[in-house]
Amino acid sequence: MKLPGLEKTVIEREKIVGYLLNPAHPDNGGKSAFFQSLGFSPGNWQVLASALRHLTETGEVTKSVECTHGVKYIIDGYIDSPNGKKAKVRTIWIVDRDQDAPRLVTVYPHEE
Repeated sequence: MKLPGLEKTVIEREKIVGYLLNPAHPDNGGKSAFFQSLGFSPGNWQVLASALRHLTETGEVTKSVECTHGVKYIIDGYIDSPNGKKAKVRTIWIVDRDQDAPRLVTVYPHEE
C-alpha cells in the first residue's frame, strides 16, 4: 500500500535542519553523522527532503500503527545521496487525527 495522502506529504525544513542534520539535538542519536556522511547538509536541506519524498512515491508502507495522535506509517527503502551512495533507511510518517496530509516524524539508518 502507498502512503495515504501521498500528494500532500509534508516535510518541514525544521525537521531536517533542526533535527535530522543537527548533531546538537538531544534526540538526534547519530542521525546527523549518518546523513552528513552521505553528503547531505543543512545548507541544502531540500536535497534530503527530495530524497525522502521520492521514497514515499516509490516505496510501500510496510506497517501502520494507530496511536494517540493519529496513524503512523513506516516505509523502508533506499535513498540516493549527494555522494552517489544509496542508503537504506526507515522513515516514519504520521497522519494526524482530523488531517489528511502525512507528515515526516523521523528517519534513521535501517538494516535488515
